Amino acid sequence: PDDLIALLFGVFSNVSPWPCLAHLVHQRALSGADAINALRPFYFAVHPDFFGQHPREREVNENSLKRLNGYLENLQKPGTRSVQPTKLTFYVREIKEKEDIQKDVFPPGFRSVSFTLQTKDVLTTVMDVLKSCSLSTEHMKGLKASSESPKSQQPVAGHGNPFYRPIKWDKSYYSFTGFRDPEQELKQAKKVEPTLSLWLRNHEKEATKKQNASVPRREELKRLKKELCQKFALEDIRWQRSWGVTHRCCQLQSLSRLSQQNPEAVLNLRGHTIIFTDQSGMNASGHVMLGTMDVHHQWTKLFVSLPSYRSLLQQTEWLKERISHVLGGIQVINVERLGPVQPIEEHCSILNTFHKRLLARRLALHPRSLQGLAMTLENDRSSPSLHEMGHFVIPATCEPSRLQTFLQSMAWEARQRIKHRNQLQKEEEEVLLHCLEALALRNLSKEPSVRHNQMIPCCRRLLEERFPLMEGLRVEVSHFYSVMQDGDLCIPWDWQG
Repeated sequence: PDDLIALLFGVFSNVSPWPCLAHLVHQRALSGADAINALRPFYFAVHPDFFGQHPREREVNENSLKRLNGYLENLQKPGTRSVQPTKLTFYVREIKEKEDIQKDVFPPGFRSVSFTLQTKDVLTTVMDVLKSCSLSTEHMKGLKASSESPKSQQPVAGHGNPFYRPIKWDKSYYSFTGFRDPEQELKQAKKVEPTLSLWLRNHEKEATKKQNASVPRREELKRLKKELCQKFALEDIRWQRSWGVTHRCCQLQSLSRLSQQNPEAVLNLRGHTIIFTDQSGMNASGHVMLGTMDVHHQWTKLFVSLPSYRSLLQQTEWLKERISHVLGGIQVINVERLGPVQPIEEHCSILNTFHKRLLARRLALHPRSLQGLAMTLENDRSSPSLHEMGHFVIPATCEPSRLQTFLQSMAWEARQRIKHRNQLQKEEEEVLLHCLEALALRNLSKEPSVRHNQMIPCCRRLLEERFPLMEGLRVEVSHFYSVMQDGDLCIPWDWQG
């Protein structure tokens, strides 16, 4: 009988039903859109919106999703730098297979899953996430080639890919063999993401209730921040991750208590910007980082060491000036990353290595030929590149003569990209302001991983459809739906109308 079934469907029962498409997927880099689609079953299993009665688990999933999105964003940057290992923890819902996924929420059971990402490309990352959560990867074999991949790169029969053939299996194949239908699975996953109007009808009341309840906490946060900034002449207080208002208040209260216990040490903070993040120290921009898991003793030790850090910061500024002078006026900048923060010690070491290589060979660049352009230095790259936003990404070990040729040949293109970036940024600011006023929103923002060319059409569509239920709410454009613990409404930038 097994042989007969195999003959009926044109394959042997021990062969994967998607040999050609599996080969195709592994031949190319997964695009951002593909990654979102591939992870839909995962989002459905860990979505914070399903953990309303479990605030701790909800917050863990919210924070882990932010870090995962940042990890994927870093991998998709041109000339991907090696991303530091990232440990993630998710609470995964135990989901039964039902015909209508959209109607059932399947609440009670969930399990904790922890894993560390050490991948170097988006495809491997997506596979690792799905496998770590014991979720199906069958639909990965059915992904179509992204429009970003040239047709010439697709496998063609008779050209080293003898098994490539665009087969779409009949539904009865899965009934006989027991294999899961990737296409059907993907359709079911997409059902999970409703239209924006439907989602608002189901969650507007919850968002409004949470937002109203958070008003006193928001006022307290505003007061604490203003008080600390004035007391210690701080430039600003920021947070690297999207912690809730209560969590942020606790962090500021902790800093306030420390200032009362050891006022002399805290005086060293004058003029600095504080960033609450995962580690303590000073970042490449000279901002003081306070690790949220560190105790007061570690913060105090950092404050005492700030004069030494400031000396290191002055050294990095001097090195940047010397590099700019040698390279025709180009500026060395620091780009804030979604992933791990670069400590100032590492940044200074990279600058020093690069400066020494430049001094070893005199370059023939006009003093102002590259003025108005910018570059970042990377410690783990092999070749220079031009970022889509217009700045150069240069390896610290780049050979000077090769660097000169590259900078001169790409200078015009860099200026064009900067011009385009500035136009997009201005356009985004205008449409965001229009959206904020026209829809009577209390606030409208976006996640750092949402690009200009995603935010602009998202806002325009919101203006076209005009959802009355959004009035008075705080909205953040993200990659998934969620009502955050303080009532902020997260909607995907590519929401369905």
